[in-house]
Amino acid sequence: MKTLLKVLSITMVLCLLFGLAACSGKKTEETTAKAAQADADKAAADKVAALIDAIYVQERTDKTDEQCAEAKAAWDALTDAQKELVEGENADPDYFGRDTGDASKDDPRNQDNIGEKELLVVSFGTSFNDSRVQDIKGIEDALQAKFSDWSVRRAFTAQIIINHIQARDGEKIDNMDQALERAVKNGVKTLVVQPTHLMHGAEYDELAAALKNYEGKIDKIVIAEPLLGEVGKDASVINADKEAVAKAITAAALEDANYKDIAAAEKAGTAFVFMGHGTSHTAKISYSQMQTQMEKLGYKNVFIGTVEGEPEDTACEAVIEKVAKAGYKNVILRPLMVVAGDHANNDMAGDEEDSWMSMFNAAEKFSSVEAQIAGLGGIPAVQDIYVAHAQNAIDSIA
Repeated sequence: MKTLLKVLSITMVLCLLFGLAACSGKKTEETTAKAAQADADKAAADKVAALIDAIYVQERTDKTDEQCAEAKAAWDALTDAQKELVEGENADPDYFGRDTGDASKDDPRNQDNIGEKELLVVSFGTSFNDSRVQDIKGIEDALQAKFSDWSVRRAFTAQIIINHIQARDGEKIDNMDQALERAVKNGVKTLVVQPTHLMHGAEYDELAAALKNYEGKIDKIVIAEPLLGEVGKDASVINADKEAVAKAITAAALEDANYKDIAAAEKAGTAFVFMGHGTSHTAKISYSQMQTQMEKLGYKNVFIGTVEGEPEDTACEAVIEKVAKAGYKNVILRPLMVVAGDHANNDMAGDEEDSWMSMFNAAEKFSSVEAQIAGLGGIPAVQDIYVAHAQNAIDSIA
């Protein structure tokens, strides 16, 4: 009997040991499989990140169309979990994954059959579809409505943005060279270029330089004024364009905030902060001139700032101090940019700690901080200014 019990005990122990070994082996296999899957997921995500970084460039090549298609196909092949892992020098899940609106509502205006008279609208561009439709297309539509006997076409100067839109949405927008080559091919004789740029800055200079290469290929080329007109020598210099822009953007901000007028907003302790891009170009004085213009109009509760902090007194920290010192407790942020794109959605109204929204809140000096995400191009009065500038350019043609 004792012998039988001993045998049974040994058998049970052996079964237990073998069972544990089998279980351990199974867990090891599962761990190995999970690690292998994780490696495969990261490899797939890294491949897409590399493809995105390859088209996140400011130069178009013969391979650009193919690269855009390849990047989108690779993204579509990822699982949802893999898409969250996409991270590169410039790549992230938002490149393809962020919903910025319906691109089909846009018109790339890259059609041929231009005729002899073309009005080329040149913009930096934005990959935010809703803003592109409302702000850039809004300006283009206003110009086409006014100048029905001219063919309005589009060019973007940011190839990075062109590639983004093409890869994600399949919409092809001409860069400057493509648009100008299209004009030559179509036999355009008179070309009026209307920049949607804010000022005579670096982008305007680059535009003018690009057009020089086409002198002799097109009979007449005229560049219209940017939104704010001539720059002027110092911060005190203002003009009719700056006055018109100041009135238009302030009126739009007041309407969106449900204030009857600027006095009502001031009485309620509300300040408006218009955030521009900023620049190291000498044209940066334009931002200071816009502040002067607001003051000349009696808009004591309107402040001008810039993402880049150039001029220095337009940096976020400086603007916070100005608004707080003036005693305003409610702040409304709004872009001083033609489009409400990445800067408006992220640098101004984003959740990151260095966004203007976050920094104004972190200052703990204000009762409320809100953001109005709307570009200048969607304001009818601003569109009218571009129309007037184009008219002046057309009138200047002998």
